[in-house]
Amino acid sequence: MSEFRMPSLGADMESGTLVEWLIRPGERVERGQVVAVVETQKGAIDVEIWEAGSVERLVAEEGQKVPVGEVLAVILAEGEKAEGESAPADRPTPEAPRAPSPRAPGLSPPPARATPEVASSGARLRISPAARKRAAELGLDPTGVSGSGAGGSITLDDIERAAKVAEPGRAAPSPQAAPTTDARGAMRQAIAAAMARSKREIPHYYLGHTLCVEPALAWLEAHNAERPVAERLIFPVLQLRAVALALEAVPELNGWYRDGAFQPAEGVHPGVAIALRGGGLVAPALHDADRLAPDAMMAALRDLLARARQDRLRSSELTAAGLTVTNLGDLGVESVQGVIYPPQVALVGFGRITERPWVRNGQVVAARCLHASLAADHRVTDGALGARFLRQLTDHLQEPERLWPT
Repeated sequence: MSEFRMPSLGADMESGTLVEWLIRPGERVERGQVVAVVETQKGAIDVEIWEAGSVERLVAEEGQKVPVGEVLAVILAEGEKAEGESAPADRPTPEAPRAPSPRAPGLSPPPARATPEVASSGARLRISPAARKRAAELGLDPTGVSGSGAGGSITLDDIERAAKVAEPGRAAPSPQAAPTTDARGAMRQAIAAAMARSKREIPHYYLGHTLCVEPALAWLEAHNAERPVAERLIFPVLQLRAVALALEAVPELNGWYRDGAFQPAEGVHPGVAIALRGGGLVAPALHDADRLAPDAMMAALRDLLARARQDRLRSSELTAAGLTVTNLGDLGVESVQGVIYPPQVALVGFGRITERPWVRNGQVVAARCLHASLAADHRVTDGALGARFLRQLTDHLQEPERLWPT
């Protein structure tokens, strides 16, 4: 018997609200299965379970705010029986009515809440917490709204569009009129708390390097030349691949600083900084970036971007990243001096591609270049190791055939 507990989904997360259970008592669960939706300051997260078994009981209730580390559910291992179960194997025992699940010690009673909305089909309505809150502010019944999110879930944009259709003569109330404790404000507070902790606790050092990316861009253009637009790669795929391979060579930058020591990550899962349309930022992990083929990495990145903006990230994507990559080049920024996301120990920043004079074979030529930067934790590494990482990164982008060797 094991206890499934509320995971920590952010550097300063203290608790999360259980929005929805996706499992029921008696059901079989598999490792990696999404079993619940939890709302945090950075939105709704699909939470996975990492032990196979069957659900003995659900401890936390939907709508309940649960501290990190507290019990959400009790899981029975294969062949294990619930406590007190002693029915003979050859004689079925009538199932008695299930008593209310006991609450984990220290948890306060759940707040009173309305019955969850149910669609006309009888299924539970899939709606993001931000969309649910906005619908309540507008007095709009979300059960009649068509969802454009993953799995038909209703997003904040869907609610805003429905409000305008419902009252064409009057614009929907401005989101700015919402209380300062709304989802966007909570996200900004979470980001500020994490960055304040980072600057307070982590002794940053910074390195930067301007590199020529003509070879990488030429490789990319040749790769995309005969492919449909929908199947083409984008340059950030090459950047993420180069970061992943550089981390293989310098694993000291891939992990977390916890309890006074460096804890290396088990795989290469760089976090990708994603700006959200309504404001705010998340940095979910792109899993196994050192092992994905080009098209698979492009598909994984596209999927990650879409789900981040639909409030459908998974818990493993918010806990696995051992380093974060931020790319502000498409916004015109030439260089980035990033702040490390604790407990990670490094952050890589990329600026925009610019055409500059470059010396090649003794000749000055025009070449496309960009600035790459590294912010790293002096408790774990020094400048020499950081410089080695940037050298590896540069070599892979200047010799793109090394990115996916045949």
